[in-house]
Amino acid sequence: MLDRKSFSRADSSLLSQWWWTVDRFALLILGVIMVIGIILSMAASPSVATHIGLPSFYFVKRHMVMLPVAAVLIVAISLMDQKMIRKFSLGLFFVSIGLMLVTLFWGVEIKGAKRWINAFGLSLQPSEMVKPALAVVAAWFFCLQKQHREFPGYWLAGGFFLATLALLAMQPDMGMIVVLVAFGLVQLFMTGISLFWVWIIGAIGVGGFILAYFSFSHVAKRIDRFLDPSAGDPYGDRYQINRSLEAFVNGGLTGQGPGEGVVKKFIPDVHADFIFAVAGEEFGLFFCWLVVGVFVAFIMRCLIRAWQQHNLFRMVAVTGLVTQFGLQAIVNLSSTLRLMPTKGMTLPFISYGGSSLLASSITVGLILAFTRKQVA
Repeated sequence: MLDRKSFSRADSSLLSQWWWTVDRFALLILGVIMVIGIILSMAASPSVATHIGLPSFYFVKRHMVMLPVAAVLIVAISLMDQKMIRKFSLGLFFVSIGLMLVTLFWGVEIKGAKRWINAFGLSLQPSEMVKPALAVVAAWFFCLQKQHREFPGYWLAGGFFLATLALLAMQPDMGMIVVLVAFGLVQLFMTGISLFWVWIIGAIGVGGFILAYFSFSHVAKRIDRFLDPSAGDPYGDRYQINRSLEAFVNGGLTGQGPGEGVVKKFIPDVHADFIFAVAGEEFGLFFCWLVVGVFVAFIMRCLIRAWQQHNLFRMVAVTGLVTQFGLQAIVNLSSTLRLMPTKGMTLPFISYGGSSLLASSITVGLILAFTRKQVA
C-alpha cells in the first residue's frame, strides 16, 4: 500500500512537488480528451485496418501503446524548469530542422509531398516536432531583446522562422506554414511589437498564400474544390467531404450508436483526418459538442494560467504553444465540416498518428511546465 504521506504537501520528492504545482484541472481535461480518443479509435480504426488487410484492432493497439509513452513524455517535460526547457527546445529545433532536410532527399513521397521519413520501421514527420520547439525558442529570443536592447532577438527568431518556412515550402506543406505564421504573429503581438509590423507581416503571409495557389497545383485544386463543389475528382477530397457531411446528418442529436456508423467504410483516412465524422455519426451532435467543449476548456484554462504568471517569457511561449494546438484542432474540425479546404491535420490526442501524438505531448508538456506554480 502507498504511504499516507505520499504526494502530501510536506513531501519534498520531485513527483510530489510536481503534483502540487502542476495545473491538475488542465490534466483532468487532457485525460478526458485522451479517453475520447480511445473511444473514437475503437470506433473508427477497425474498418480501416480490415480494408487494407491488417488485423482489425491493429491501429487501436498501436494507439493504446503510444498513449502511455505520451503520458510519460508529458510528465517528464512538465517537470523541467525554464533553463532546461530552453535547452531542450533549442536542441529539438535543430534536430527537427536536420530531419526536415533529410526528408527532402530521402523522405517518402505521398500525394506529391515529402513530409515523412521511415527509420527502424517507424514513420516520423519532423515538421510536427519543430512547431513546439520554434514557439519556445522564438519566445525566448523575443523576450531577450525586450530585456537587452542590443540583443538581436527579433532578427534571430525571424531567421529561425524563415528557415523553417522555406523547408516547409519545399516539402510542400502549406497548412503547417499557415499555423507557423499564425502563432508567430500572435507571439509578436504579445511582446508588444508595433501593430504596423504585425499588419506588414500578415500582408506578406497573404501574399505568400496567393503565390502558393498559383505555384502548387494541389493547393489550387483543394481551394477550387472547396469554392466549387462540382469541380475536381468526385472520388478525391470532395468525395470524402460529402461522406463526412452525410455522417453528421445520419447521426442526428444522439447518433446511430457505437459501431453502427457506415462512414468509416468509405473514407480511407477516417481514423485520422476524418475521425470527427465518426463521432458525429455514431455518437451524435451532443457528443460532438463535448469534443469541441473539452478542447475549448483546455485552451482557455492554459491561457488563463499563462496570463496569471506575470512573466513575459512564459506568457509568450504558452500563447504560441496554445495557438498552434488550438489551430490544429480548428483545422481538423473545420475541414471535416467543410468550413475550410481539406488539410491533412490530425485532431490532437484523438486522431491516429504517432508523430502527431508525440508532437502534441511535447506541446502539452511544455504548456504544463510553463504554467506550474513557482517554477524556477
